[in-house]
Amino acid sequence: MTISTKKGVYFGSLFLTMGVMSNPILNDSRLNKLRDQHAGEAGWGVATGQPIATGQPANTWAPPMTDGPISQHHAGMMTVSGAASASMVLFALLLMSAAVGWIAVAEPQPGVLAFPPMALVGALVGFVAVIITVFKPMTSHILGPVYAVGQGLFVGALSKMFDATYSGIVVQAVGTTLAVFGVMLFLYRTRILRVTNKFRRIVIGATLGVMVFYLASFVFSMFGANISFLSSSSGLGILFSLFVAGLAAFNLALDFDFIERGAAMGLPRRMEWFAALGLLVTLVWLYLEVLRLLTKLRDR
Repeated sequence: MTISTKKGVYFGSLFLTMGVMSNPILNDSRLNKLRDQHAGEAGWGVATGQPIATGQPANTWAPPMTDGPISQHHAGMMTVSGAASASMVLFALLLMSAAVGWIAVAEPQPGVLAFPPMALVGALVGFVAVIITVFKPMTSHILGPVYAVGQGLFVGALSKMFDATYSGIVVQAVGTTLAVFGVMLFLYRTRILRVTNKFRRIVIGATLGVMVFYLASFVFSMFGANISFLSSSSGLGILFSLFVAGLAAFNLALDFDFIERGAAMGLPRRMEWFAALGLLVTLVWLYLEVLRLLTKLRDR
């Protein structure tokens, strides 16, 4: 079975990649902005000794309460376990939606697959959901599931299109993505990989650079001018895909750091969904880059 619109689907995945790069969604300045926005809310920062709403400025130290012991659990604050639970919910929604997108791919003629329109709509809806969430993080508990369902439709349909030409490539891409996630989580938890300010600046700067490059490539493709190594199986093309896939993996470390520091700062509980959305966005980006890399390796 062949794909008659392989080139169009490839650049469709390129467009989706631009829309799913999570960082700088979960970056250092974003975390500080969230901290400043919610520093005056009741209960903020109890676990970290940060100011509590007392009518004083946010940067003014408030003396501890003296009417008894303070509980370490605060229902209105973000926690690492809460972010993990939200991430699993979004991931489950993505998988179910991807299954629907996979099934929706039709075969109007023998050997020709038709990309379902609803998958394109899902990609657009997911992209808009992420953009809105960047500016309104407190809506992430609603827009996070919207993104998961919308992008799941696109990713599932896109995966079916590629798997039709490269049999078994989706299983390999999923397995590789999960393995990279596990390795990065291990490196981060054991502090073998330390997220420093310099590390953040390098990763975020490189991510923005790749985003701009992808955007320019997509615009050029609309006028028939394609950058060959993006889709070719040349040595340069494979090295570029390895670089971008590695960059996506390092973004996972930034996501883990955001979750850990957000919980330490005592951000509002809805930020668990914001952090979960950023993590899912990075995983989708990593999967697409791995899928693109495996495609190039198969073509050699």
